[in-house]
Amino acid sequence: MIFRILIVICISFSLDAYANYKNSNGEELNKSFRELVQWQRNNKDPEISIIDLSDEWKNINLEEADNYFIWIGHSSFLIKKNGITILTDPIFSERASPFKNIGPKRLIPPAIYLKDIPNIDYVTISHNHYDHLDIDSLVKISKNYPDVIFLVPAGDLKLLERKHIKNAYQFNWWESYETKDVTLTFTPVQHWSKRGLFDRNKSLWGGWYMKFKDYSLYHAGDTGYSNDFIDTKNRLGSPKYAFIPIGAYDPEWFMQNSHVNPEDAVKIMLDLEAEYSFGMHWGTFVLTDEDTLEPPKRLKKAAINSNNVKFQSIKPGQVIKLK
Repeated sequence: MIFRILIVICISFSLDAYANYKNSNGEELNKSFRELVQWQRNNKDPEISIIDLSDEWKNINLEEADNYFIWIGHSSFLIKKNGITILTDPIFSERASPFKNIGPKRLIPPAIYLKDIPNIDYVTISHNHYDHLDIDSLVKISKNYPDVIFLVPAGDLKLLERKHIKNAYQFNWWESYETKDVTLTFTPVQHWSKRGLFDRNKSLWGGWYMKFKDYSLYHAGDTGYSNDFIDTKNRLGSPKYAFIPIGAYDPEWFMQNSHVNPEDAVKIMLDLEAEYSFGMHWGTFVLTDEDTLEPPKRLKKAAINSNNVKFQSIKPGQVIKLK
């Protein structure tokens, strides 16, 4: 409750007139102080459940094995494809917060710790919210993996530079980091950014499209439902695998513009024409009012109702082979 009050204060007293970035439709996502208070007055206590973790990852040699991914928790995935290792939105801290002792605390530990990951080539960041850009984790990664390359949204590079993190680059939408083996393109989604009192939308937000020689993967970051995913498919092609958020949507009258529910997540999969999709952004932190286990239940039903599309939730630590 204390952290939610802090969120209300921070959002309400931000200087929106100085915002730089908008969504692709030209609009900003703003909520009035009245709406924020209404949410806090009427919010329900969600039923908290601890989701099961898998230790399946311990059965493979992470360094020698190839073409797999593992959900670490929240929006963090360890992806290894054609010998290249990518870590998305890594958060290994106990809290998703600027504070050490207050703020959303983990329900579950990371399925894999940094010490268990033998190598990282790229770290992708979708936006600067504390549950996605965990600066303490980035500092540790920078120290433990000196050759890693950090790819962040435009406006966030300074956060890394202040911590003396090297090999970091920032991107606007549709800009890419390209090598002979992979092209990583920053794509538009519908969201917003903020870390302090006066920096609302001073940095960008987006998803990451990972194009390899044989096929592509896509990480949507945080997003509301929009036409951005049709645009991504039309510009870059359909990814074979897509990682799409399915949690942090309740109350939907307040959250729907920035966080999709499971039904809208399925719509995103269909817009992308992805062959396989996997849910993220649920079960790790309590950020909103839905019960912990509601997102995968709604996702299963939504997938069935959409001609049994191959969209599933998995356990943190489970190893999924890339086909």
